[in-house]
Amino acid sequence: MTSESEVLMMSEHGTEIKKECCRKTKERSAKEYRDLINRLNRIEGQVRGIRRMVENDTYCTDILIQVSAVNAALNSFNKVLLANHIRTCVAKDIRDGKEETIDELVVTLQKLMR
Repeated sequence: MTSESEVLMMSEHGTEIKKECCRKTKERSAKEYRDLINRLNRIEGQVRGIRRMVENDTYCTDILIQVSAVNAALNSFNKVLLANHIRTCVAKDIRDGKEETIDELVVTLQKLMR
């Protein structure tokens, strides 16, 4: 996990400007990246399928079941991502004495539980 110090942006006149940025980034292994992207691609396909169902006037309960499946897939994605985050980013920050990461994790968990 690294912190970005600046990001390039385009002004309204088309010139590049540098802007300070405080967003954190995370370098993922090739396997972790591939697994997450594969999950998202499957979810994207499911959502496109739901759209086709609506376009084809599919019966409501059939659509609702597919929406439920997408919700379950997104929840599963979140669980995998959260577990990886705790094992890597959070554990490293705690070892480095960055106690504020615990507060960040608590806020994230509260948002996920809404």
